[in-house]
Amino acid sequence: MSTHAALEDPRRLGALSVPTPAVQTLLTVGLAAIICAVAFGADGGLNVGRTTPVEIGLVLGGGIAVAGSLLLAPRRARVWGGVVLGLLLALAVLTALSITWAANPSEAWVETNRTLAYAAVFAAGVALAHSAPGRWSVVLGAITLSAIAISAYAVLTKIFPGALNPGEIYGRLREPFGYWNSVGLAAALGVPGCLWLGTRRSGHQALNALAYPALGLLVLTMLLSFSRGALLAAVLGAGFWLATVPRRLRAAALLIIGVGGGGLMALWAFSQNALTDDRVPIDLRNQAGLQLGLLVLVMLALLTAAGLAIGFARAARAPSLHTRDRAGVALLVGLALIPVGITIAMAVGDRGLAGSISARWNSLTDPSAALPRNDNTRLTAAGSVRARYWDEALRIFKDNPGVGVGAGGYATVRKRYRTDDPAVRHAHGYVVQTLADLGLAGLAVSLALLAAWLAAAARATGLRRRDRRRPFTPERIGLLTLVAIVIVFGVHSFLDWTWFVPANAAVALLAAGWIAGRGPLGREGEAAAATGGPGPGMGPGGGGSLLERLRGGARDRMRAVGAGATLLLVVAAAWAIWQPMRADTLTQDALDSLAVGDADAARAQAERARDVNPLSLDPLFTLATIETATRRNTAARRALGDAVRLQPDNPDPWLRLAEFELNTLQRPEVAMRAIRPALYLDPRSSDAVAVFLAAQRKTTAP
Repeated sequence: MSTHAALEDPRRLGALSVPTPAVQTLLTVGLAAIICAVAFGADGGLNVGRTTPVEIGLVLGGGIAVAGSLLLAPRRARVWGGVVLGLLLALAVLTALSITWAANPSEAWVETNRTLAYAAVFAAGVALAHSAPGRWSVVLGAITLSAIAISAYAVLTKIFPGALNPGEIYGRLREPFGYWNSVGLAAALGVPGCLWLGTRRSGHQALNALAYPALGLLVLTMLLSFSRGALLAAVLGAGFWLATVPRRLRAAALLIIGVGGGGLMALWAFSQNALTDDRVPIDLRNQAGLQLGLLVLVMLALLTAAGLAIGFARAARAPSLHTRDRAGVALLVGLALIPVGITIAMAVGDRGLAGSISARWNSLTDPSAALPRNDNTRLTAAGSVRARYWDEALRIFKDNPGVGVGAGGYATVRKRYRTDDPAVRHAHGYVVQTLADLGLAGLAVSLALLAAWLAAAARATGLRRRDRRRPFTPERIGLLTLVAIVIVFGVHSFLDWTWFVPANAAVALLAAGWIAGRGPLGREGEAAAATGGPGPGMGPGGGGSLLERLRGGARDRMRAVGAGATLLLVVAAAWAIWQPMRADTLTQDALDSLAVGDADAARAQAERARDVNPLSLDPLFTLATIETATRRNTAARRALGDAVRLQPDNPDPWLRLAEFELNTLQRPEVAMRAIRPALYLDPRSSDAVAVFLAAQRKTTAP
């Protein structure tokens, strides 16, 4: 029996091994658990010790998915998404090449590892969409479920601060990432999925009704994180969904009730200083948290009841076409009136419309503008410290327009341009970060990648002009929802640095990879996807067993070779990703050995760390510390000199060398020569200024 025959006869669909609802649920929960493990394991993406195991897991998992697809996917099916994946790999290659000119080559290596891990996730999405196009609901459901789980944990840190987050000093939600905007984005990524779940016509009504409390929880999380970028991204993602999916009446009810419930809950929380202020004593936080917990339970119960009531009422008596049309018009009019209301509010203010617009624009773009407070009032403020970071990144780009200062170099080079003291590692925006790090070359590759993916998304979701009359099948609506998720991440990554947070980026790249790999919707592909079947070429008559394929023709053997080569490449990539963390571990072991008096072991471990990661300054600094402790000043001076030669555009090795010359070797004249480059590279460094003044006093003393 052929696959085509099975698709034509619904009674034979069982031959395609359609998964039962229990298996489908198990796959969804399993993938959601993996996403949550990435979120809790990698944290905010700043600690190599925590991100490295996650990146290795992503690379290996992506390689296994690609190898499996090469072995099991349809024989004659075209592999869609190859161009997009190739451009993403080109970005990874450019990132790796930037090590050769990077101001901080060690950071460029770390960013190369991160980009390789992201490429592996994208490749996994492409491979899974190619080999199992009917499993789109697993991906969409897992992304939504993981967003709900992460948001629930974030809110629980407010409800039970003594047990989950006793050391928190800030009022904004920032766990499990340690960064509030990343928490807000994690919640925003779940909004399109809630729209899909709460408006779908299939599935159990009780399960669909859970979209109402879920959306309320996501809104509450975004508001308690005080993340304006997350709110904007969620609005734009939901707007795209409403504009492309013809389920606006159902979505309107969900949005009004879910957003209303979460918003009212947030307004109550904003009135409680113990929930929103910084540095609140733990006993007050515990007391307010219990009140918040009770109210959240009430909110979730009421929203669930509302979802069930609306769902069963709709099932008992569906609204007429006339009612749906009128509701759709009312919804569009209401959305159109939002900017009108904002304009009127600004016009009646003290400054008038023009003055209000000008003031807000200056607050948004002026690097020296006053910053908003770190509380809920920032939700209505226009100003942000982001203008300073963007200004610094653009100044770095202006001086290094071609290929930038190397991946991850912004944090090192910005010290020369900064106008304030706080240390910042990212430019808080993908475009400005790319311009600073990789210059026009990086931006060109990124724009080509974006254009190729947009074309793939239009092809897969039927947004091309010739496809607009296609029916809105369950799969097409699911794919449009995945596109909305990617839009949410894209908008937010333009405004913030959450591209560097593995859990946020991995979710978006998995969705983007699935979209790119799905290919154009056709009658056969839609039929298989709607029923959960594997699609053409799979199952009986499609391609045979794996053993038969391996014994097959030259094309099948080439696929097997490709699968093996893929596994070898990902193992090599995983080994390369492991090296920076391995070097950090050896460096820490060297310091531990020195602390117990074993200088020889400490020296050997530091040398080994230097061999493992010859791009890092830490082994050289540790080696200098060991040699100084053992009074081998010449060797210590040599290690610091090597550090300066390794990263001459980094002020840190110059400062360490100047301190050594001044305090250990007692050579203030030489220290003066070493501290001048440090001051040029970081004029606002208080440590460098102190060394300069001390050396100057000693050189001028009678």
